[in-house]
Amino acid sequence: MRLLLIRHGQTPSNVRGLLDTAVPGPGLTRLGHEQARALPDALAGEPIEVLLASTALRARLTASPLAEAVRLDVEVRDGLREISAGDLELQADPQAHRAYMSVVFGWTAGDLGQRMPGGPDGHETFARFDAVVSELLAAGVRTAAMVSHGAMIRSWAGARAANLGADYVARNILGNTGVVVLEGDGGGWEALSWMGESVGGRALGGSLADGPAGDAVRLNGRKRPAAGP
Repeated sequence: MRLLLIRHGQTPSNVRGLLDTAVPGPGLTRLGHEQARALPDALAGEPIEVLLASTALRARLTASPLAEAVRLDVEVRDGLREISAGDLELQADPQAHRAYMSVVFGWTAGDLGQRMPGGPDGHETFARFDAVVSELLAAGVRTAAMVSHGAMIRSWAGARAANLGADYVARNILGNTGVVVLEGDGGGWEALSWMGESVGGRALGGSLADGPAGDAVRLNGRKRPAAGP
C-alpha cells in the first residue's frame, strides 16, 4: 500500500508559534488555504482511492480541495489527530517546544513509555494511528492520502519506516502541506520521499512560520536544523 501522509496547511497558531493540539483547533490562514488549493496539482499523478483527515478543522479544510479534485469524500478519523501537548498546550516559549519535541522524538527512537507532561504516552499515541492504517490494509486500499499533523506524521513515520528513524525526522522539516510518501504493508514500511525529495537526499532547511515543530531541536545535546505539529 502507498501512503501519502500530508501535513495540514498553515494556521494562525503556527504563525504565533503555539503548541495548539486540541480539537477542533484553529482554521487556516490565507496562505494555508492557498497551500490546500495547491495540493491537487502537487498530487495529480497519484491514484488516490481513499482520502482521510483528522478530526481537527485545519486537516479537514486542507483535505477539501483535494477531495473535490479526486471526487472523493473526506473520511474523518480521530486516530490521525495531532499528538496532544498535555500541560504544554498553547505554550509558545522555546522551552515548551523543546520539551514537546523531545518526547515526540523519544517515541520515534523507541521510548514509547515516556509520557507527554499531562498527556499520553507513545504506546497509546502510535496505537491510534496504527489502527487507521490497519483499517486501510484490511480494506485492500492501494493508495491512500491522509491529512494529519506535523509531529504525528514525523514521529510515526520515523518509527515505522525502516529507512528513517529519530535522527532523520529531527533533521528534516515537514512544512505545512508537506508530504511524506511510504510504501509497504503490515510487515514493514519504506519511506520513498520526504517533502518531495527522495529519502537519503540532503537535509531540508528553513522554516516559514510552520509552527513549533518547525523549530530547531536538540537530540542528545546536539542542535539540529529546523524540523516540523
